This record gives sequence, structure tokens and C-alpha cells, in this order.
Amino acid sequence: MEKQALKDRVAIITGASGGLGEGMAKAMAGEGAITVLFSRNLERLEARVKEIKGRGQKAVAMVVDVTAADQVNRAAREVLKQFGKVDILVNNAAIAPSRLFTEMSDEVRDATIKVNLNGVWNCIRAVLPGMIKQKYGKIINVSSVTGPKVSGKGMTAYAASKGAVSGLTKTLALEVAQYGINVNAICPGSFDTPMLRSVAGPRGWDSEEEFVRELGEGVPLGRLGTTDEIGDLAVFLVSAASKYITGAEIVIDGGNVIQEHKS
Repeated sequence: MEKQALKDRVAIITGASGGLGEGMAKAMAGEGAITVLFSRNLERLEARVKEIKGRGQKAVAMVVDVTAADQVNRAAREVLKQFGKVDILVNNAAIAPSRLFTEMSDEVRDATIKVNLNGVWNCIRAVLPGMIKQKYGKIINVSSVTGPKVSGKGMTAYAASKGAVSGLTKTLALEVAQYGINVNAICPGSFDTPMLRSVAGPRGWDSEEEFVRELGEGVPLGRLGTTDEIGDLAVFLVSAASKYITGAEIVIDGGNVIQEHKS
């Protein structure tokens, strides 16, 4: 039997009830990790856990709102109680409202920062002491190409939040390198996920399918990314194969940010 890259590692993945989080959770479970799925949506969480367990892999569902530090801390303590450690943290939970700056309310702006930045902060703070103590840890912060690399109309709050996540990643990587903890950011481009489809309407599209098709045609590789593909990258970044990589922002976007003009 082929050796599993993450055998018996304990991994927390936030925003894991669908989209990119689901893809990363499934990939890590497939490599032997004990996956702890955080999300606010119990029904969808339970469905994901059932799928993973149905393949003979390990998964636990925990209903957690990452913006609530008390919920995050309580869940982290429960993970430690059940499994004795946290080896991996993937901060994926995010929202992406699309509003022009002149139409952006303070409430929408603050909600975006609260989930996309404060949620990352809360989860890291909850698990980092244990990682420091065991002198081992792998943290992935899911940033974006939107903000750190490029942007688009209507994405001011989202871009600002993801730029902050990338900055946090680099600084934290420096602070915890001495403890054997790797901290990296994944910067996804356009992936076919419910979050991406949710911006079709605000951007003037009547059909989500047409929106997804046209976006894919503009990518050099000719299509949008799949959740399996981000799962493959995440597994690499939390495995021993990436032990000399920290503070990096890794773009996964089919080559989209390198083209000056869309063909």
C-alpha cells in the first residue's frame, strides 16, 4: 500500500462544508489525516463528513462561526480533548460580497473583514500555542489573487481583507519559524464554487452557467479550477514535502494573472 502523506495528522479546515474547503478536506482525509471540518452549516457539514467516512476515512463535523472567538476556542479545546493535538490548520472560511465602493455599506465592509481576516486571526490564536509546544505545525491561509495580485470592480472589501491575510501570513511565518511551524498562503484564481457563482448576478449575468463558461474561456488553460486541484496543492503544503517553504504566496489560477490581455 502506498504511504499516506498525512497519516494520523490532525487537520482543522474552516469553511469546509463546500467549495474549496470541501476539496481540501477530502484531499487531506484521502492522505490519512483526521479531518475536523468547521462550518456554520450543520446540514452540509454532516453531508461532507458522511462522504468522507463512506470512503473509510476520518472526519468530524463541528459547527463553528469563525468570527466568534469563544466558539473557535471551545472547538479547538474539543479537538485537543479528542485527538490530543492539532497539526494542521487551513483557514478557508470567507465571504465575497460584490459592491462598488460608493455603494458599499459599513455593515457589508465590516462583515467581510470580520469573516475573512478576524476569522483567520481567531483560529490561528486558538491553535498556535499547541503547535509551538509540540514544535510542529502547518498553517495555510487561503488568500486570493484578488487583492494581493489583481482586483476587479466591486471587490474593494474582499480585496482589502485578502491583502491583509497575505500580510499576516508573511509576518506570522517569520515569528513562528523557530518552532518548526510553516505558514503559507494559497492565492486561488477562479474556481467553480458556490462563492464564485454567487457573484454572477451582481456582475450583471442572468445565467451562472454562462458566467462560469466565459470566465473559464479567458483562462490560459481554458477552464476554471476544480476543488480537487486546490486539494492537491493543500496536501503538498501541509506535508513533509514542503518543509522548506514558509511565508509563501502560491498562486493557483491556470496562468490567469500572468497574461496582460485576455485572448
